[in-house]
Amino acid sequence: MSKAICFDFGNTRLKAAFFIKKELVEVRTLKDGSIQEMENLLSEFQPEKTILSSVILHDKAIESVLAKHSKFHLLGPSTRLNFTTPVGKPETIGADRLAMAAAAVDQFPHQHNLIISLGTCITFNFVNNEPAFLGGSISPGMQMRFKAMHEQTALLPLIDPSNDFALIGYDTKTNLLSGVILGMTAEIDGIIGAYEEKYAKFNVLLTGGDICYFVPHLKKRIFADQNLIFKGLYAICEKNN
Repeated sequence: MSKAICFDFGNTRLKAAFFIKKELVEVRTLKDGSIQEMENLLSEFQPEKTILSSVILHDKAIESVLAKHSKFHLLGPSTRLNFTTPVGKPETIGADRLAMAAAAVDQFPHQHNLIISLGTCITFNFVNNEPAFLGGSISPGMQMRFKAMHEQTALLPLIDPSNDFALIGYDTKTNLLSGVILGMTAEIDGIIGAYEEKYAKFNVLLTGGDICYFVPHLKKRIFADQNLIFKGLYAICEKNN
């Protein structure tokens, strides 16, 4: 039975997804991504293949541990992908963006796909029907906006995200929630609208840890999948192992 573990080391969280064949069976948030934690996961699941996508400065010894116990691949500039990258500096494309694009191409081949990730930053990533990753845009994410308003003012508090607010906020907290969440929603709908003016038909895929705060408010038709990056990592793992 083919087993694989896909690791995603992001700016906010370190996660691992467990696959049996092509089926995603479990996603775990890691405590610290230590060597001991890696060895424990490998011992428990005994994967045939592993892949690591990292946008942080992780302990390089992790790569040796994964390579010792499995067919290991580190997502990077030399990775074979299911799409081309005809952008100015393809080596600068974030590993997470490559994984999301790979998932979109795997699920919706020969179609235009706009992938929007809501995490530390909002990233818009466009893959056309050739398929080729054309690039996109990056803007501050939800937590970054809450934190910036708190740190760059004297009195605004740092609040936790919530969907318990109205368009017209009635106190400081609900004003901040309405401004950030509905402001980002309008930004996302607006960017999708700009793509609609350029491309007649395309899929919109929404992913990332913060999607639950935005799906209820978005006007555009989307495919929401919190585990999209892992499905892309699995597709890349299969292609490179």
